[in-house]
Amino acid sequence: MNSWVNSAEILGSDLPLELSGTGNRRALLMDALREAVRSGRLAPGTRLPPYRSLAADLGLARNTVADAYAELVAEGWLAARQGSGTRVAERAAPVTPVHRARTPERVARPVHDLVQGQPDPSVFPRTAWLASARRALATAPDDAFGPGDPHGRPELRRALAGYLARVRGVRAAPERIVLCSGAAHGLRLLAQVVGGPWAAEEYGLPFHRALLASHGVGTRPLGVDADGARVDGLTRRDRAVLLTPAHQFPTGGPLHPGRRAAVVDWARATGGLVVEDDYDGEFRYDRQPVGAVQGLDPEHVVLLGSVSKSLSPTLRIGWMVLPQRLVGPVVTAKGEREQFSSATEQLTLADFVESGAYDRQVRRMRQRHRRRRDQLVAALERRAPHIRVTGIAAGLHAVLELPPGTERSAVRAAAWQGLAVEGLADYLHPGSEDAGPADAPRDGLVVGYATPAEPAYPEALEALCRALPPG
Repeated sequence: MNSWVNSAEILGSDLPLELSGTGNRRALLMDALREAVRSGRLAPGTRLPPYRSLAADLGLARNTVADAYAELVAEGWLAARQGSGTRVAERAAPVTPVHRARTPERVARPVHDLVQGQPDPSVFPRTAWLASARRALATAPDDAFGPGDPHGRPELRRALAGYLARVRGVRAAPERIVLCSGAAHGLRLLAQVVGGPWAAEEYGLPFHRALLASHGVGTRPLGVDADGARVDGLTRRDRAVLLTPAHQFPTGGPLHPGRRAAVVDWARATGGLVVEDDYDGEFRYDRQPVGAVQGLDPEHVVLLGSVSKSLSPTLRIGWMVLPQRLVGPVVTAKGEREQFSSATEQLTLADFVESGAYDRQVRRMRQRHRRRRDQLVAALERRAPHIRVTGIAAGLHAVLELPPGTERSAVRAAAWQGLAVEGLADYLHPGSEDAGPADAPRDGLVVGYATPAEPAYPEALEALCRALPPG
Protein backbone atom coordinates (compact mmCIF):
# COMPACT_ATOMS: atom_id res chain seq x y z
CA MET A 1 0.00 0.00 0.00
CA ASN A 2 1.51 3.29 -1.12
CA SER A 3 0.16 5.94 1.20
CA TRP A 4 1.37 9.48 1.46
CA VAL A 5 3.84 10.35 4.18
CA ASN A 6 2.06 12.40 6.77
CA SER A 7 3.63 15.43 8.37
CA ALA A 8 4.21 13.62 11.64
CA GLU A 9 6.41 11.10 9.83
CA ILE A 10 8.29 13.89 8.06
CA LEU A 11 8.87 15.71 11.33
CA GLY A 12 9.59 12.60 13.31
CA SER A 13 13.00 11.28 14.25
CA ASP A 14 13.00 8.76 11.39
CA LEU A 15 12.63 11.40 8.70
CA PRO A 16 13.43 14.85 10.09
CA LEU A 17 12.64 17.86 7.92
CA GLU A 18 14.77 20.60 9.35
CA LEU A 19 13.72 24.18 8.69
CA SER A 20 16.57 25.72 10.62
CA GLY A 21 17.66 29.25 9.95
CA THR A 22 16.01 32.63 9.65
CA GLY A 23 15.83 32.93 5.88
CA ASN A 24 12.93 32.70 3.48
CA ARG A 25 10.64 29.92 4.73
CA ARG A 26 9.74 28.69 1.24
CA ALA A 27 13.44 28.38 0.34
CA LEU A 28 14.18 26.57 3.60
CA LEU A 29 11.35 24.11 2.97
CA MET A 30 12.54 23.48 -0.60
CA ASP A 31 16.11 22.85 0.58
CA ALA A 32 14.88 20.43 3.24
CA LEU A 33 12.76 18.48 0.76
CA ARG A 34 15.61 18.33 -1.79
CA GLU A 35 17.93 17.00 0.89
CA ALA A 36 15.38 14.39 1.94
CA VAL A 37 15.15 13.18 -1.67
CA ARG A 38 18.92 13.26 -2.20
CA SER A 39 19.57 11.26 0.95
CA GLY A 40 16.96 8.65 0.06
CA ARG A 41 14.75 9.41 3.05
CA LEU A 42 12.04 10.27 0.55
CA ALA A 43 12.13 7.51 -2.06
CA PRO A 44 10.97 7.91 -5.67
CA GLY A 45 7.21 7.54 -5.89
CA THR A 46 6.58 8.54 -2.27
CA ARG A 47 3.40 10.56 -1.98
CA LEU A 48 3.74 13.79 -0.02
CA PRO A 49 1.08 15.23 2.26
CA PRO A 50 -1.36 17.78 0.87
CA TYR A 51 0.14 21.22 1.20
CA ARG A 52 -2.62 22.29 3.61
CA SER A 53 -1.71 19.49 6.02
CA LEU A 54 2.00 20.13 5.82
CA ALA A 55 1.48 23.86 6.23
CA ALA A 56 -0.55 23.29 9.39
CA ASP A 57 1.99 20.91 10.92
CA LEU A 58 4.96 23.16 10.10
CA GLY A 59 3.25 26.37 11.06
CA LEU A 60 3.68 27.82 7.57
CA ALA A 61 1.29 29.68 5.30
CA ARG A 62 -0.50 27.44 2.81
CA ASN A 63 0.78 29.51 -0.12
CA THR A 64 4.35 29.03 1.12
CA VAL A 65 4.06 25.23 0.95
CA ALA A 66 2.06 25.32 -2.30
CA ASP A 67 4.71 27.53 -3.96
CA ALA A 68 7.50 25.26 -2.72
CA TYR A 69 5.76 22.19 -4.16
CA ALA A 70 5.16 23.96 -7.48
CA GLU A 71 8.79 25.04 -7.87
CA LEU A 72 10.10 21.58 -6.97
CA VAL A 73 7.77 20.12 -9.57
CA ALA A 74 9.20 22.57 -12.12
CA GLU A 75 12.73 21.56 -11.13
CA GLY A 76 11.93 17.86 -11.51
CA TRP A 77 12.27 16.84 -7.85
CA LEU A 78 8.53 16.25 -7.48
CA ALA A 79 5.74 15.21 -9.83
CA ALA A 80 2.12 16.26 -9.59
CA ARG A 81 -0.85 14.68 -11.31
CA GLN A 82 -4.52 15.52 -11.06
CA GLY A 83 -6.17 13.17 -8.56
CA SER A 84 -2.88 11.56 -7.55
CA GLY A 85 -1.39 14.25 -5.36
CA THR A 86 2.26 15.26 -5.25
CA ARG A 87 4.93 12.57 -5.25
CA VAL A 88 8.69 12.32 -5.34
CA ALA A 89 9.66 12.06 -9.01
CA GLU A 90 10.33 8.57 -10.31
CA ARG A 91 14.10 8.67 -10.59
CA ALA A 92 16.63 6.31 -9.10
CA ALA A 93 19.09 9.09 -8.31
CA PRO A 94 19.49 12.74 -9.21
CA VAL A 95 22.03 13.79 -11.79
CA THR A 96 25.27 14.61 -9.98
CA PRO A 97 26.26 18.23 -10.54
CA VAL A 98 29.74 19.51 -11.17
CA HIS A 99 30.34 22.48 -8.89
CA ARG A 100 31.40 25.60 -10.75
CA ALA A 101 31.90 29.13 -9.55
CA ARG A 102 28.65 30.52 -10.92
CA THR A 103 26.53 27.53 -11.92
CA PRO A 104 26.93 24.64 -9.46
CA GLU A 105 24.02 22.83 -11.07
CA ARG A 106 25.76 21.89 -14.33
CA VAL A 107 25.62 18.13 -14.81
CA ALA A 108 28.74 15.98 -14.79
CA ARG A 109 27.73 13.51 -17.49
CA PRO A 110 24.65 14.89 -19.19
CA VAL A 111 22.37 12.77 -21.28
CA HIS A 112 21.87 15.79 -23.56
CA ASP A 113 24.30 18.63 -24.18
CA LEU A 114 22.84 22.04 -25.04
CA VAL A 115 25.86 24.02 -23.89
CA GLN A 116 26.79 26.55 -26.54
CA GLY A 117 30.10 26.73 -28.29
CA GLN A 118 30.79 23.79 -30.58
CA PRO A 119 29.34 22.06 -33.62
CA ASP A 120 28.29 18.44 -33.75
CA PRO A 121 31.61 16.58 -34.26
CA SER A 122 29.91 14.00 -36.48
CA VAL A 123 29.46 16.55 -39.29
CA PHE A 124 33.16 17.25 -39.77
CA PRO A 125 33.82 17.00 -43.56
CA ARG A 126 36.24 14.10 -43.37
CA THR A 127 36.28 13.18 -47.05
CA ALA A 128 36.80 16.73 -48.30
CA TRP A 129 39.39 17.44 -45.61
CA LEU A 130 41.31 14.28 -46.50
CA ALA A 131 41.30 15.27 -50.18
CA SER A 132 42.71 18.69 -49.30
CA ALA A 133 45.32 17.13 -47.02
CA ARG A 134 46.53 14.86 -49.82
CA ARG A 135 46.78 17.72 -52.30
CA ALA A 136 48.47 19.96 -49.72
CA LEU A 137 51.09 17.35 -48.83
CA ALA A 138 51.73 16.47 -52.47
CA THR A 139 52.44 20.10 -53.41
CA ALA A 140 53.96 21.39 -50.14
CA PRO A 141 57.28 23.21 -50.53
CA ASP A 142 60.24 21.81 -48.65
CA ASP A 143 60.33 24.72 -46.18
CA ALA A 144 56.91 23.62 -44.86
CA PHE A 145 58.72 20.80 -43.04
CA GLY A 146 61.30 23.05 -41.42
CA PRO A 147 61.01 25.55 -38.54
CA GLY A 148 57.76 27.44 -38.93
CA ASP A 149 57.45 31.18 -39.54
CA PRO A 150 55.51 32.77 -36.64
CA HIS A 151 53.48 34.76 -39.18
CA GLY A 152 51.96 31.46 -40.34
CA ARG A 153 52.09 29.77 -43.73
CA PRO A 154 51.84 32.28 -46.58
CA GLU A 155 49.53 29.95 -48.54
CA LEU A 156 46.90 30.12 -45.80
CA ARG A 157 47.31 33.85 -45.23
CA ARG A 158 46.70 34.45 -48.94
CA ALA A 159 43.67 32.18 -48.96
CA LEU A 160 42.21 33.85 -45.87
CA ALA A 161 42.79 37.35 -47.23
CA GLY A 162 40.72 36.52 -50.30
CA TYR A 163 38.02 34.67 -48.39
CA LEU A 164 37.58 37.30 -45.66
CA ALA A 165 37.46 40.12 -48.21
CA ARG A 166 34.76 38.31 -50.20
CA VAL A 167 32.61 37.04 -47.32
CA ARG A 168 33.19 39.46 -44.42
CA GLY A 169 34.20 42.69 -46.18
CA VAL A 170 37.66 42.63 -44.57
CA ARG A 171 40.33 44.95 -45.98
CA ALA A 172 43.73 43.37 -45.53
CA ALA A 173 46.71 42.11 -47.45
CA PRO A 174 48.11 38.71 -46.45
CA GLU A 175 50.97 40.52 -44.71
CA ARG A 176 48.45 41.91 -42.17
CA ILE A 177 47.30 38.42 -41.16
CA VAL A 178 49.07 36.55 -38.36
CA LEU A 179 47.96 33.00 -37.68
CA CYS A 180 47.33 31.78 -34.16
CA SER A 181 45.77 28.76 -32.48
CA GLY A 182 42.39 30.43 -31.90
CA ALA A 183 40.71 33.52 -30.48
CA ALA A 184 42.06 32.86 -26.98
CA HIS A 185 45.63 32.72 -28.27
CA GLY A 186 45.04 35.93 -30.19
CA LEU A 187 43.77 37.66 -27.06
CA ARG A 188 46.84 36.56 -25.12
CA LEU A 189 49.12 38.08 -27.72
CA LEU A 190 47.15 41.32 -27.88
CA ALA A 191 47.14 41.61 -24.09
CA GLN A 192 50.94 41.40 -24.12
CA VAL A 193 51.30 43.97 -26.88
CA VAL A 194 48.53 46.47 -26.15
CA GLY A 195 48.30 46.41 -22.36
CA GLY A 196 45.26 47.59 -20.42
CA PRO A 197 42.76 48.48 -19.27
CA TRP A 198 40.14 47.20 -21.73
CA ALA A 199 36.40 47.60 -21.92
CA ALA A 200 34.27 44.54 -22.68
CA GLU A 201 30.61 43.79 -23.23
CA GLU A 202 28.86 43.10 -19.92
CA TYR A 203 27.82 39.71 -21.30
CA GLY A 204 30.65 37.62 -22.72
CA LEU A 205 32.91 34.63 -22.15
CA PRO A 206 34.30 34.58 -18.58
CA PHE A 207 37.25 32.64 -19.96
CA HIS A 208 38.26 35.59 -22.12
CA ARG A 209 38.07 38.03 -19.21
CA ALA A 210 40.10 35.67 -17.02
CA LEU A 211 42.65 35.22 -19.77
CA LEU A 212 43.15 38.98 -20.10
CA ALA A 213 43.36 39.35 -16.33
CA SER A 214 46.06 36.67 -16.18
CA HIS A 215 48.16 38.93 -18.40
CA GLY A 216 47.58 41.98 -16.23
CA VAL A 217 44.79 43.45 -18.37
CA GLY A 218 41.74 44.42 -16.38
CA THR A 219 38.34 44.80 -18.03
CA ARG A 220 35.30 46.87 -17.15
CA PRO A 221 31.79 46.18 -18.44
CA LEU A 222 29.92 48.05 -21.16
CA GLY A 223 26.16 47.74 -21.05
CA VAL A 224 24.41 45.68 -23.72
CA ASP A 225 20.93 46.25 -25.11
CA ALA A 226 18.98 45.32 -28.23
CA ASP A 227 21.41 47.33 -30.38
CA GLY A 228 24.52 45.66 -28.98
CA ALA A 229 27.22 47.17 -26.79
CA ARG A 230 26.69 50.71 -25.52
CA VAL A 231 29.91 52.06 -26.91
CA ASP A 232 29.13 55.58 -25.72
CA GLY A 233 30.48 54.34 -22.38
CA LEU A 234 34.04 54.13 -23.72
CA THR A 235 36.60 56.54 -22.27
CA ARG A 236 40.09 57.75 -23.08
CA ARG A 237 41.47 55.48 -20.36
CA ASP A 238 40.44 52.38 -22.30
CA ARG A 239 43.30 51.01 -24.37
CA ALA A 240 41.02 48.60 -26.22
CA VAL A 241 37.46 47.32 -26.35
CA LEU A 242 36.50 43.68 -26.92
CA LEU A 243 33.30 43.35 -28.98
CA THR A 244 31.25 40.70 -30.81
CA PRO A 245 29.64 43.01 -33.40
CA ALA A 246 28.29 40.44 -35.87
CA HIS A 247 26.26 38.59 -33.22
CA GLN A 248 26.61 39.78 -29.64
CA PHE A 249 27.68 36.90 -27.46
CA PRO A 250 25.61 35.51 -25.89
CA THR A 251 22.54 37.78 -26.02
CA GLY A 252 22.34 37.91 -29.85
CA GLY A 253 21.87 40.67 -32.36
CA PRO A 254 24.36 42.71 -34.42
CA LEU A 255 25.92 45.97 -33.31
CA HIS A 256 23.78 48.86 -34.56
CA PRO A 257 25.29 50.71 -37.58
CA GLY A 258 25.43 53.95 -35.61
CA ARG A 259 27.38 52.25 -32.85
CA ARG A 260 29.74 50.61 -35.34
CA ALA A 261 30.61 54.07 -36.63
CA ALA A 262 30.82 55.47 -33.11
CA VAL A 263 33.28 52.86 -31.87
CA VAL A 264 35.55 53.52 -34.86
CA ASP A 265 35.35 57.27 -34.14
CA TRP A 266 36.34 56.55 -30.52
CA ALA A 267 39.35 54.51 -31.66
CA ARG A 268 40.50 57.24 -34.05
CA ALA A 269 40.09 60.00 -31.48
CA THR A 270 41.83 58.22 -28.61
CA GLY A 271 44.27 55.88 -30.33
CA GLY A 272 42.35 52.96 -28.85
CA LEU A 273 41.92 49.56 -30.43
CA VAL A 274 38.72 47.74 -31.35
CA VAL A 275 39.15 43.96 -30.94
CA GLU A 276 36.44 42.30 -33.04
CA ASP A 277 35.77 38.69 -32.06
CA ASP A 278 34.16 37.26 -35.21
CA TYR A 279 33.30 34.01 -33.49
CA ASP A 280 30.30 33.00 -35.64
CA GLY A 281 29.97 35.81 -38.17
CA GLU A 282 29.43 33.40 -41.08
CA PHE A 283 26.26 31.90 -39.63
CA ARG A 284 23.48 34.36 -40.32
CA TYR A 285 20.05 33.04 -41.32
CA ASP A 286 17.83 36.01 -42.14
CA ARG A 287 20.15 37.73 -44.63
CA GLN A 288 23.75 37.86 -45.78
CA PRO A 289 26.31 37.99 -42.94
CA VAL A 290 26.95 41.47 -41.56
CA GLY A 291 30.28 42.85 -42.74
CA ALA A 292 33.13 43.09 -40.27
CA VAL A 293 33.75 46.36 -38.43
CA GLN A 294 37.36 45.95 -39.52
CA GLY A 295 36.35 47.07 -43.00
CA LEU A 296 35.52 50.54 -41.65
CA ASP A 297 39.04 51.20 -40.39
CA PRO A 298 41.75 48.52 -40.75
CA GLU A 299 44.24 50.66 -38.79
CA HIS A 300 42.14 50.74 -35.61
CA VAL A 301 40.40 47.33 -35.62
CA VAL A 302 41.75 43.83 -35.06
CA LEU A 303 39.63 40.99 -36.44
CA LEU A 304 39.87 37.66 -34.58
CA GLY A 305 38.57 34.52 -36.24
CA SER A 306 38.95 30.74 -36.23
CA VAL A 307 37.52 27.53 -37.64
CA SER A 308 36.28 26.21 -34.29
CA LYS A 309 32.59 26.78 -35.18
CA SER A 310 32.69 26.10 -38.92
CA LEU A 311 34.92 22.99 -38.82
CA SER A 312 36.11 21.80 -35.42
CA PRO A 313 37.69 23.19 -32.24
CA THR A 314 40.32 20.44 -32.50
CA LEU A 315 41.83 22.27 -35.47
CA ARG A 316 43.89 24.80 -33.58
CA ILE A 317 43.90 27.38 -36.35
CA GLY A 318 42.81 30.99 -35.95
CA TRP A 319 43.80 34.34 -37.37
CA MET A 320 44.31 37.95 -36.47
CA VAL A 321 43.86 40.65 -39.10
CA LEU A 322 45.99 43.42 -37.64
CA PRO A 323 46.70 47.11 -38.11
CA GLN A 324 50.09 47.49 -39.75
CA ARG A 325 51.67 48.93 -36.60
CA LEU A 326 50.82 45.80 -34.58
CA VAL A 327 52.07 43.10 -36.96
CA GLY A 328 55.69 43.27 -35.84
CA PRO A 329 55.01 43.46 -32.09
CA VAL A 330 52.51 40.58 -32.25
CA VAL A 331 54.88 38.36 -34.21
CA THR A 332 57.64 39.17 -31.71
CA ALA A 333 55.34 38.27 -28.83
CA LYS A 334 54.46 35.02 -30.55
CA GLY A 335 58.10 33.91 -30.72
CA GLU A 336 60.80 33.16 -33.26
CA ARG A 337 59.17 29.96 -34.53
CA GLU A 338 55.65 28.68 -35.05
CA GLN A 339 54.85 26.64 -31.93
CA PHE A 340 51.09 26.50 -31.94
CA SER A 341 49.65 25.37 -35.27
CA SER A 342 50.81 22.56 -37.53
CA ALA A 343 52.16 23.68 -40.91
CA THR A 344 50.53 20.70 -42.62
CA GLU A 345 47.12 21.60 -41.17
CA GLN A 346 47.62 25.19 -42.27
CA LEU A 347 48.39 24.01 -45.79
CA THR A 348 45.37 21.70 -45.71
CA LEU A 349 43.09 24.55 -44.66
CA ALA A 350 44.55 26.75 -47.40
CA ASP A 351 43.62 24.13 -50.01
CA PHE A 352 40.23 23.62 -48.33
CA VAL A 353 39.48 27.33 -48.72
CA GLU A 354 40.91 27.71 -52.22
CA SER A 355 39.09 24.64 -53.56
CA GLY A 356 35.68 25.96 -52.46
CA ALA A 357 35.22 23.17 -49.91
CA TYR A 358 35.14 25.66 -47.03
CA ASP A 359 32.30 27.62 -48.67
CA ARG A 360 30.37 24.39 -49.16
CA GLN A 361 30.93 23.40 -45.53
CA VAL A 362 29.72 26.78 -44.26
CA ARG A 363 26.60 26.56 -46.43
CA ARG A 364 25.92 23.05 -45.20
CA MET A 365 26.37 24.06 -41.56
CA ARG A 366 24.24 27.16 -42.05
CA GLN A 367 21.37 25.06 -43.39
CA ARG A 368 21.75 22.55 -40.57
CA HIS A 369 21.86 25.19 -37.85
CA ARG A 370 18.88 27.02 -39.32
CA ARG A 371 16.90 23.77 -39.22
CA ARG A 372 17.99 23.16 -35.61
CA ARG A 373 17.00 26.71 -34.67
CA ASP A 374 13.58 26.28 -36.29
CA GLN A 375 13.03 23.03 -34.35
CA LEU A 376 13.87 24.82 -31.11
CA VAL A 377 11.49 27.69 -31.83
CA ALA A 378 8.70 25.28 -32.84
CA ALA A 379 9.15 23.21 -29.67
CA LEU A 380 8.93 26.33 -27.51
CA GLU A 381 5.83 27.56 -29.34
CA ARG A 382 4.21 24.19 -28.76
CA ARG A 383 5.32 23.42 -25.20
CA ALA A 384 6.26 26.77 -23.65
CA PRO A 385 4.64 29.63 -25.59
CA HIS A 386 5.18 31.97 -22.63
CA ILE A 387 8.98 31.78 -23.10
CA ARG A 388 10.47 34.38 -25.46
CA VAL A 389 13.47 33.27 -27.52
CA THR A 390 16.00 35.81 -28.81
CA GLY A 391 19.27 35.88 -30.71
CA ILE A 392 17.99 33.47 -33.35
CA ALA A 393 18.92 35.43 -36.48
CA ALA A 394 22.47 34.07 -36.39
CA GLY A 395 24.91 31.84 -34.58
CA LEU A 396 24.78 28.43 -32.93
CA HIS A 397 22.75 29.30 -29.86
CA ALA A 398 19.67 31.16 -28.67
CA VAL A 399 18.69 32.85 -25.41
CA LEU A 400 15.47 31.86 -23.67
CA GLU A 401 14.21 34.78 -21.62
CA LEU A 402 12.86 33.64 -18.24
CA PRO A 403 10.68 35.32 -15.62
CA PRO A 404 12.75 37.22 -13.02
CA GLY A 405 14.14 35.00 -10.30
CA THR A 406 13.69 31.69 -12.14
CA GLU A 407 17.05 31.17 -13.86
CA ARG A 408 18.78 29.16 -11.16
CA SER A 409 15.79 26.89 -10.60
CA ALA A 410 15.53 26.32 -14.37
CA VAL A 411 19.21 25.31 -14.54
CA ARG A 412 18.67 22.95 -11.61
CA ALA A 413 15.59 21.50 -13.29
CA ALA A 414 17.57 20.97 -16.48
CA ALA A 415 20.29 19.13 -14.56
CA TRP A 416 17.63 16.90 -13.04
CA GLN A 417 16.44 16.12 -16.57
CA GLY A 418 19.99 15.09 -17.53
CA LEU A 419 20.42 18.23 -19.61
CA ALA A 420 23.54 20.39 -19.73
CA VAL A 421 22.58 24.02 -20.33
CA GLU A 422 23.88 27.30 -18.97
CA GLY A 423 22.24 30.30 -17.40
CA LEU A 424 22.72 33.80 -18.76
CA ALA A 425 24.22 34.84 -15.42
CA ASP A 426 27.26 32.65 -16.18
CA TYR A 427 28.32 35.20 -18.79
CA LEU A 428 27.71 38.40 -16.83
CA HIS A 429 30.77 40.56 -16.18
CA PRO A 430 31.52 40.94 -12.45
CA GLY A 431 30.31 44.34 -11.33
CA SER A 432 27.43 44.46 -13.79
CA GLU A 433 25.15 43.27 -10.97
CA ASP A 434 25.54 46.71 -9.38
CA ALA A 435 23.75 48.47 -12.24
CA GLY A 436 20.56 50.38 -11.62
CA PRO A 437 17.06 48.88 -11.95
CA ALA A 438 16.87 49.75 -15.66
CA ASP A 439 20.03 47.71 -16.28
CA ALA A 440 19.32 44.87 -13.88
CA PRO A 441 20.73 41.47 -14.98
CA ARG A 442 18.32 39.38 -16.97
CA ASP A 443 17.22 35.83 -16.30
CA GLY A 444 17.65 33.40 -19.18
CA LEU A 445 19.08 30.18 -20.54
CA VAL A 446 21.78 30.08 -23.20
CA VAL A 447 20.81 27.13 -25.40
CA GLY A 448 23.34 25.75 -27.86
CA TYR A 449 21.55 23.85 -30.59
CA ALA A 450 24.52 22.72 -32.68
CA THR A 451 26.08 20.01 -30.53
CA PRO A 452 23.55 17.15 -30.16
CA ALA A 453 23.59 14.39 -32.73
CA GLU A 454 20.61 14.45 -35.08
CA PRO A 455 18.67 11.51 -33.54
CA ALA A 456 19.06 12.89 -30.00
CA TYR A 457 18.03 16.48 -30.70
CA PRO A 458 14.22 16.09 -30.40
CA GLU A 459 14.59 14.37 -27.03
CA ALA A 460 16.97 17.12 -25.88
CA LEU A 461 14.33 19.72 -26.74
CA GLU A 462 11.70 17.78 -24.81
CA ALA A 463 13.97 17.72 -21.76
CA LEU A 464 14.55 21.44 -22.13
CA CYS A 465 10.82 22.20 -22.26
CA ARG A 466 10.23 20.10 -19.15
CA ALA A 467 12.81 22.16 -17.27
CA LEU A 468 11.29 25.56 -18.10
CA PRO A 469 9.23 27.43 -15.50
CA PRO A 470 5.49 27.22 -16.08
CA GLY A 471 3.62 30.14 -17.63
